[in-house]
Amino acid sequence: MSDPQQSHAAQQREARATHLWRVWRTLHEMLTDRGYEIGKEEREMSRDEFKYRFTDENGEIARGKMAIKAVPTAEMIRRDTPRATKSNPNPSTTAGTIYVEFCNDRSVGVKQTRQFAHHLSDNNFSSGIFITQENPNAAALRAFEPLLEQGIRAEQFKEEDLLVNITKHELVPKHILLSDEEKKVLLDRYRLRETQLPRIQSTDPVARYLGLRRGQVVKIIRKSETAGRYASYRWVYA
Repeated sequence: MSDPQQSHAAQQREARATHLWRVWRTLHEMLTDRGYEIGKEEREMSRDEFKYRFTDENGEIARGKMAIKAVPTAEMIRRDTPRATKSNPNPSTTAGTIYVEFCNDRSVGVKQTRQFAHHLSDNNFSSGIFITQENPNAAALRAFEPLLEQGIRAEQFKEEDLLVNITKHELVPKHILLSDEEKKVLLDRYRLRETQLPRIQSTDPVARYLGLRRGQVVKIIRKSETAGRYASYRWVYA
């Protein structure tokens, strides 16, 4: 007969593997929805393949091996390029390579967030996502603030935040980020200032999923029993 303690430990390892596999799957769906190039084999990786790739010699999933990089698609580059103006006739896109890291440590402090911030800066990433087991404190997250001066954006997600893809829920309407040009056309059409639009907080779960930033406008498509579908627009604010 097997040792009950060994059997329980094995069950716990399997549960942790399933947990991280679900997070991995949602992460890749999220990056795809943001506009990054993600291969189908990565996005639809089976649990068995996930375990094969990332299990260490102790039978645990090695979070340190799960770091990924992703480049923007041509569509994302187009969407995230500011519209040309007289003063800036050839604007540079804000789209760039993103780096995602899973933190091995359960407790996250300034040391871990500062190391992540340095990695983004030293390797010229345009943005990064730091995935943790527990939420860091405010002091730890302040390590990301100097990155903004370099035009680098760092986000933090807790693993539990990514267990389920919230955008697949039937009650969550479709959200589409407008390009700078599409935003201008919308505002000109209705003769509005962006601040006159209804608002959505950048901390809204869907806004976080899509990585929305202050000043952007998102189109929300809802179902209607009378009109079939209708669109509304929200301005992102902090």
